[in-house]
Amino acid sequence: MSGGDEVVVAPEEPVQPLEWKFSQVFGERAAGEEVQEVDIISAIEFDKSGDHLATGDRGGRVVLFERTDSKDHGSRSDLERMDYSVNRHPEFRYKTEFQSHEPEFDYLKSLEIEEKINKIKWCQTANGAVFLLSTNDKTIKFWKVQEKKVKKISDMNIDSSKATGNGSIASSSNSSSSKPHLANGGPSDKSYSYLSNDFSFPPGGLPSLKLPSVVVSHETSLLARCRRVYAHAHDYHINSISNNSDGETFISADDLRINLWNLEISSQSFNIVDVKPANMEDLTEVITSAEFHPTHCNTLAYSSSKGSIRLVDLRQSALCDSHAKLFEEQEAPGSRSFFTEIIASISDIKFAKDGRYILSRDYMTLKLWDINMDSGPVATYRVHEHLRPRLCDLYENDSIFDKFECCLSGDGSRVSTGSYSNLFRVFGCAPGSTEATTLEASKNPMRRQVPTPSRPSRSIGNSITRVVRRGAENTGVDANGNSFDFTTKLLHLAWHPSENSIACAAANSLYMYYA
Repeated sequence: MSGGDEVVVAPEEPVQPLEWKFSQVFGERAAGEEVQEVDIISAIEFDKSGDHLATGDRGGRVVLFERTDSKDHGSRSDLERMDYSVNRHPEFRYKTEFQSHEPEFDYLKSLEIEEKINKIKWCQTANGAVFLLSTNDKTIKFWKVQEKKVKKISDMNIDSSKATGNGSIASSSNSSSSKPHLANGGPSDKSYSYLSNDFSFPPGGLPSLKLPSVVVSHETSLLARCRRVYAHAHDYHINSISNNSDGETFISADDLRINLWNLEISSQSFNIVDVKPANMEDLTEVITSAEFHPTHCNTLAYSSSKGSIRLVDLRQSALCDSHAKLFEEQEAPGSRSFFTEIIASISDIKFAKDGRYILSRDYMTLKLWDINMDSGPVATYRVHEHLRPRLCDLYENDSIFDKFECCLSGDGSRVSTGSYSNLFRVFGCAPGSTEATTLEASKNPMRRQVPTPSRPSRSIGNSITRVVRRGAENTGVDANGNSFDFTTKLLHLAWHPSENSIACAAANSLYMYYA
């Protein structure tokens, strides 16, 4: 190579699209079975380790699942040292469930407060217990779930054979059937026994008095206990909660305000963002989602109904109404219509694991933003472009206001979001990737597979790539000619923090896939 020659860099090999396979389903419904409104899943969240998964539903319940296969292969760090890939896919089992919220009534405003779980966030574990935050429209609760050893009463000083008259002994507090008792009066099943009111002592009395004792058995039961309730801080519906990386604080956001809480203090919160104008007629946008930076405890981002994302630095001022950075895409001239603002509204934002990128979801697209570049998104993935001719119908049936969530893979190389007909999309965001997979939440996820378009991506520069990736661009039908069903929508999904595994909710069913 002579001194004036340019260095030619060999092009990177394109990343192969993942082949997704069905793993598990919880709450699968039979054909024709009617779904109860209270059973519809409204929130999904993996914990940081990926060993636990939580779902919340419209009935105010939180259901926990735990991973069963990871213990068979040693720690993840051991596997990394051995450079050994485990062929078994992640498997989860039902762990426990508890009633997190109940329906309430606000008498001052004459409003019913739904029990529906809006968001769940896992907190740091301690002493074998797991902790999580759950919220409905108004109230956030801090839960501790722990295994407790079952304590039982034994060695009671009663013998049923010596009872006289109509005296009887119920063998168990929850059973009416008679069970044998030991000679010293202790029930053989070690359960607590009750005396009826007309029990009489045998003639001559009891030969000896034996005090009952408490025995800790080897059985364990999971106990969910509400440690704290964070209430009366939001006038509008809570749309987001997010833990801080400091492990001590979290934020909660509604349409107009973001509050900062300390986990240990439920009686007060600190208002850090307030976009409420002095005159409500001047209101032009609302907060739609908010999230803390995964590693910088002073940084958070929140999105708005106008399609913008604001990055806030808590070190700049106590009240963070002025943002540190603003991310928004300029409107193309001549493209404005009645629906422009509605479809621009961001329904969800997520930080990548390293905090460098922010993924946002509006009605039509997924956008990937680099926090060091506020001129526009580095990549745009068109999810609902085929629905553009039908925006009028979607507005009439209110589907245009559906709030789809989004998620990133742990390594940041792929993004995913939901759609209608219980479909969800997976896009590759690594340089040179053309991956754009459409999957169905069913036992055969590839059944409705839409072929990846051959249209090349547009790229600008070498290091910063701005990509436009399209999904299937057909009007109301997919590749197999099936029409889209706007009543079945996949709003909630989560990506495992360290593996290619996705959990998604189709009505009351939780589907899990791996690649």
